[in-house]
Amino acid sequence: MGTSTNANANKNTSGETDAKIIVEELILKARKAMAEIQNYSQDQANTLVQAVAWAIYRQDHAEELARISVQDTGLGNVKDKITKNKRKTFGTLRDLLAPEAKSVGIIKVDEAIGITEIAKPVGVIAAAVPSTNPGATPANVTMMGLKGRNAVIIAPSPKGASTTVKLLEYIHAELAKVGAPLDLVQSLPMPVSKELTTELMKQADMVTVTGSANNVRAGQTCGTPNACVSAGNVVTIVDASANLQDAAHKIMLSKTFDNATSCSSDNALVIEAAIYEQMIEALKKEGGYKCTVAEKEQMQKAMWDENGKRRGKTTAKDAGVMAQEAGLTNPAAQKASFFMVEETGVGKGYPFSGEKIALVLTLYKAGDFDEALELTKRILNHAGRGHSCGLHTTNEEHIQRIGLEMEVCRLLINQIQCFGNGGSFNNGLNFTLSMGGGTWAGNNIKDNLSYQHFIQTTKVSRLIPEVIPEEEELFGSYWAKYGRS
Repeated sequence: MGTSTNANANKNTSGETDAKIIVEELILKARKAMAEIQNYSQDQANTLVQAVAWAIYRQDHAEELARISVQDTGLGNVKDKITKNKRKTFGTLRDLLAPEAKSVGIIKVDEAIGITEIAKPVGVIAAAVPSTNPGATPANVTMMGLKGRNAVIIAPSPKGASTTVKLLEYIHAELAKVGAPLDLVQSLPMPVSKELTTELMKQADMVTVTGSANNVRAGQTCGTPNACVSAGNVVTIVDASANLQDAAHKIMLSKTFDNATSCSSDNALVIEAAIYEQMIEALKKEGGYKCTVAEKEQMQKAMWDENGKRRGKTTAKDAGVMAQEAGLTNPAAQKASFFMVEETGVGKGYPFSGEKIALVLTLYKAGDFDEALELTKRILNHAGRGHSCGLHTTNEEHIQRIGLEMEVCRLLINQIQCFGNGGSFNNGLNFTLSMGGGTWAGNNIKDNLSYQHFIQTTKVSRLIPEVIPEEEELFGSYWAKYGRS
C-alpha cells in the first residue's frame, strides 16, 4: 500500500514538474512576442484583430473548423457551428474596430478634472475554452486580447484540442502575412491535461475561463487575476400580453441553435396560465413535441444516469438522436425539432429545472405574472443566477418590474435569447461568447467579456483649480430632516 502511494506521489510530482517546464517555455515565448509589439499603434493592434478574425471568418476555414469540432467533440451541428464561427467573429470585429474602442496609448483626456488615461497590456492571457465552442471562443478571446497588445495562450478542452490546433494554424498564417510574431497566440500542446491547464493559470498574468463549473472554479481560485464567467440556465417568461407565435418562433430558434450548446439557450419557460395551452400549441407549430408523463421519464433516464450525472450520448445531440436514445416511438416525436417537458418542481430532485445542453425545453405554468417572477427566481437560485433571463411581453409595467426584481446581469425583452445575450446587431450588448454573472454568480465581472477586460490603465492626474463645497451644500438636506445635534 505504501509503495503504491509513494509511486503515485512520485508520478504526480513528475507530472507537475513537466507541466511547469512546458508552461514556462510557452510564457517565455509569449513575453518575447509581446516585447516585439510593445510600440504598436492602435492601427497596428487593430490589424492583429482583423488577422485573427479573417482566420476563422473565411468561409472555407469556418466550415473546416465546424466540421472538425462536431466530428471530434460530438457536440452541436456543423451548419450552426459555421454560422457561429462567422457571426460572432463579424460582430466582435465590428465592436473592436469602432472608433471609440481605444486600447493603445492615450485613450481618454478629461481636462475638467485633469485626468489622462493611458492604456497598457495586462500581459500573458491564459484562455481556457470549452468543448462546446472550440473554434469560436478561442478566436473571440484572442481578438480581444490582441486588441490590447497582449499575448494569448489557449487551454482547450481535450475533446476540442484538435479544432484549436487547426484554428492556430489559420491564425499563424494570417499573423505571418502582417509581419507579427506568431508566438502572440499559442496553445497548450496535445494531449491537453488538467496539470497543464492548472499550471498555465498559475503562471499567466491574466486568466479567463469559459466552460464547465469546475473549470470556472479553478480559474477563480488559481490566485491569478481573472475574468471568468458563469454557468447559464436561461429562464424565459411568456406573459398573457405576449405575441405568442412571435415568442414561440424566437424561443425555437434559441433552443435549437447548435443543438443548445450555448449557455444562452432557453432552458425553461414560465408561462402565464391564461395563455399556457395556446403557447404550447404555438411551440408545436415551431416543431416542438410535448412529452407525455411516461415519455418525460424516458427522456430523463436518457439524459441522466442513476447518480444524476449528465449522459454524453444525449448532450447537444440532434433531435432524432434524442428521440432514439429516449425510446420515443411516436412518429411526431421522431420528427420533432425539440422536446418539451412539463415540470412543477425546482432543485436537485428535478433535473429538468437546471441547465441541460440539450434540445429539451422545460415548461412551468404560473397563475399570473407575480407567480411567474417568483418561480423564475426559484429556478435561477437553483441554477443560473446572475447570468440572464428573458421576457416576452407587450406590457411595459412587466418590463420595469422584472428589471428591478430579477438578479441577472442580462434581461432580454422579446428577443432570441441565444443570439441576443452575447451581443447582436439589433441590441446594444457587445458581441462575445463569454458572459459574466457578477457577484450573484461568484464572478469578478458582470459584463459581456470585451477587450476592456484585457487592458489596464494609468491615470495621469494634473492639478486643477481647487473646488471645495460649502457644508450646507452637502449636509443641508440631512440637517433639514434630522437636525444638527
